[in-house]
Amino acid sequence: MMTQGKRPSWDSYFMQLAFMVAGRSTCLRRQVGAILVKEKQILSTGYNGSPSGLLHCNEVGCLRQNLGVPSGERHEICRAVHAEQNALVQAAKHGVAIRAADLYVTHQPCVLCTKLIINAGILRVVYTHSYPDQLAVAMASEAGLELVQLEAKHEARGAMHDI
Repeated sequence: MMTQGKRPSWDSYFMQLAFMVAGRSTCLRRQVGAILVKEKQILSTGYNGSPSGLLHCNEVGCLRQNLGVPSGERHEICRAVHAEQNALVQAAKHGVAIRAADLYVTHQPCVLCTKLIINAGILRVVYTHSYPDQLAVAMASEAGLELVQLEAKHEARGAMHDI
């Protein structure tokens, strides 16, 4: 709980909200939330889960988990749409311009999401948890996409506190 008079930084504020969004995730392996922000205004949110109208992993199980696929591999056999992808798709679906926005996401984006983020014109990605994908980091660097990792002090039920 924050003390009166002490406000979180903008990065901490939006990251806390990303962790709240992650609470909607239906993934059995990793709950991820994402928020697209421009000029301190939220444009779109997303969490990882199956496409609209399809059964979720928490209902039918996780194929990658059942096959023992390590983290960061074989994304193509996952039912879920990644949080970053869902935030981008929701913005497009509703005609929201996201060029030059910042993306706050609970976990460092994978290479699939990084490529979409670059092409969408996102300037900065702020995340808390690292992810084992060096190609994503290399591509972000080559594209001039700023990656900023925030330190998390503690989490509680999907929400971040004191970032």
